[in-house]
Amino acid sequence: MKKAKVLFVSQEIMPFVDETPIGRVTRILPQLTQEMGREIRTFMPRYGNINERRNNLHEVIRLSGMNIVINDVDNPLIIKVASIPKARMQVYFIDNDDYFKRKFKLRDANGQFFEDNDDRIIFYSRGVLETIKQLKWSPDIISIHGWMASLVPLYLKTMYKDNTLFSFAKIVTTLYDDDFQERFREEWIDKLKYDGIEDEKLNYLVNRDYLSLMKTAIDNSDAMVIGSPSINKELEDYARQTGKPILEYHNDEEYVQAYNEFFDELLGDDFDE
Repeated sequence: MKKAKVLFVSQEIMPFVDETPIGRVTRILPQLTQEMGREIRTFMPRYGNINERRNNLHEVIRLSGMNIVINDVDNPLIIKVASIPKARMQVYFIDNDDYFKRKFKLRDANGQFFEDNDDRIIFYSRGVLETIKQLKWSPDIISIHGWMASLVPLYLKTMYKDNTLFSFAKIVTTLYDDDFQERFREEWIDKLKYDGIEDEKLNYLVNRDYLSLMKTAIDNSDAMVIGSPSINKELEDYARQTGKPILEYHNDEEYVQAYNEFFDELLGDDFDE
């Protein structure tokens, strides 16, 4: 029996950013999943409001130096890492000066949605998968948290579908109440097509909004988790009509155990519990 490997890809993780429901879950869930005997890797973007000195971030030179090409433009990929000592947990950060140097996460000081969030989500999703390739680490579960991570399932089922590192991974997307009302730029679709994603995979994404993004994540996932007490009703209905496994919402005292039992069900009998 082998030890299961779980990749957590999150929009944000405490204590590197202010507390949010997503940040709280992906601070505690990976730690306790590791303590249950699983091997983990955990990722988030390196937003510019993260104090690198205070949090002891440092660049991983052997992993940095790659480029992520978005619409024929090379964008340097920088990988940083930091530890949460009390948790004995390491976090990898996806960084790029153009996309993540600004001192805010997803909106500016006036609450305006960043115009290039469409490019940022492409860069982050592909940056995580390219880093995993460099690590030569084959996850059994890929756990997605937040819309900034929600293109990962699509890329796994298209651009990275022939990579043997990901061949047997079960993709589990957690659905939160993290809606946004804005739309991505029209040229976003062309950038996805540039990565070889065919039109049939872009049926929803042509709407360039939150619902189309998350419906596409659902379509390319193996299972879902309801991560908030209430989520967008249309999104919840869409998830349920797929017939795929769904873990219902669990409160703070219950969710870690519930997630790991759900992982066990998805993995079957070939792994240590």
